[in-house]
Amino acid sequence: MAPAKEFAPIDSSVVPRYAGVATFMRAARAEIAKPLDIALVGVPLDLGATYRSGARQGPSAVREASRLIRQVNPTTKIAPYRLCNIGDVGDAPTHPLSVERSVEMIQEFFERIQAVGAAPISIGGDHTVPLPVLRAIAKNRPMGLVQIDSHADTFDEFMGTKCNHATFVRRAVEEGLLDPKRIVQIGLRGTRYGDDDINYGYGAGIRMIPMDEYEEMGRAAVIAEIKRVVGDGPTYITIDIDGLDPKDAPGTGVPEPGGIMMRDAQMMLRALTGMDIAGADICEVVPSLDPTGITCINAANLMFELTCLVAVARSQQAKA
Repeated sequence: MAPAKEFAPIDSSVVPRYAGVATFMRAARAEIAKPLDIALVGVPLDLGATYRSGARQGPSAVREASRLIRQVNPTTKIAPYRLCNIGDVGDAPTHPLSVERSVEMIQEFFERIQAVGAAPISIGGDHTVPLPVLRAIAKNRPMGLVQIDSHADTFDEFMGTKCNHATFVRRAVEEGLLDPKRIVQIGLRGTRYGDDDINYGYGAGIRMIPMDEYEEMGRAAVIAEIKRVVGDGPTYITIDIDGLDPKDAPGTGVPEPGGIMMRDAQMMLRALTGMDIAGADICEVVPSLDPTGITCINAANLMFELTCLVAVARSQQAKA
């Protein structure tokens, strides 16, 4: 079935990209209601950040940067707006002073998206954001996870708190939202507080690919390993923008030198076309630390790659 006319994106060959009200990738502004297939969401939360804050401004800045996104993927030739009803449903509500209340509010918002049968693709927000999203969409079966990140986010707690951007993977595994044997983390690096978080990951069966191993394996072998680990089941993708090298993403709270190149990130995601991608997010974009705007531009482009993946997955499900 062809996408409904009301979900047609703004045509940048007709309306200049600098004109009009910004939405993610010039998608139609939409309500959370059928026949929405893919919901583009902002999640302006940074109360879980432990170093430099400002990711609450990420959604608005990435919306603005995403004006440049066109409609066809140059490599895979996927045109997601031709496959699915895609709409920008606005921002999830958050509480400005409480991370716990914010997580509850975000979960409730994404449960509404889940209830109408739409798949979410969101822009955070710090890396606390995936936890309430997964609580909404993975409550009935554990999912696999592809995580591009410089940090494993597997701490039990940080400075006495269990809900923050350094703990979401561990919480999601404990709650049965993620299958640890189907988690692969790519790009881990940087100095560490100790070994507790890494030891937990290895002990739980998470496949961790630090940057040193990434370089030894090469991109093609890493792609093969991602596919081997997550298999054919429903899978969520989360990208902490600090997984990219700081020259490609300086605007983030905890930058770590020696990271993944933007080109490699694009090609890894494109290679996952056809997998059962149930949702995705990009987190930790801090516009105030992004003087040239390149972090927001790269986040917008990665959001388009994620949208292509989810659109193909949804169209395959519709045909099944």
